[in-house]
Formats: sequence, C-alpha cells, structure tokens
Amino acid sequence: MIQVDFEKGNGLVPAVVQDVHTGQVLMLAYMNEESLQKTIETKLATYWSRSRNELWVKGATSSHYQHVKEILIDCDNDTLLLKVEQDGAACHTGKYSCFYRTIEGEEIL
Repeated sequence: MIQVDFEKGNGLVPAVVQDVHTGQVLMLAYMNEESLQKTIETKLATYWSRSRNELWVKGATSSHYQHVKEILIDCDNDTLLLKVEQDGAACHTGKYSCFYRTIEGEEIL
C-alpha cells in the first residue's frame, strides 16, 4: 500500500480537487491522516482546516458535498488529487470552482 508522506508538510498534504466528469480544478485544500481516513471511509471529502484547526466535511454547512470517486497520489507521495462529484458550488463565494479569476499583465507572460 502506498504511504502518504505527511512529514514533509508538518502533518498536512495539499489536496487538489477536480471534477471527475469535466476535469475542472475546483479547489485546493489540506488533509492530515485523520481527514484522509475519514474521506476513504465515508467517500465524502473531509479536510483539515488550517484556520480553524479542525476537521471539516466539505458541504456539512452548505450541503455542497464532494462525493469522492478516486484519490490519486503524486510521485513524491506528498500531494493528493481527489476526483469528485460536486454538489453545488465548491467555492465559498458561490462559484462552482475557486479558480475563476485571471491574473493579467506582462509580468506573467
């Protein structure tokens, strides 16, 4: 079984969240061992809130749950990719994806 390297990130790993049907990136969150285990058990995306210092099930207050269909891990074992079916919006702003703004300017070209 593949072991996630939680040590590199002081107990946390980034989790990129992607729509399983369209491939659209919905958000980035962080997971610890407990949130990953809960996600695997319930098939509902569960993350670690760095600001509240607690577990949170995405959708618990908004009903915008993320139903996890697949979890992939990168080649360094320190980043996860969750492919989900998203209920409603993934972003707290009400947008489907957190990535809806474009940075413009010559400095990024």
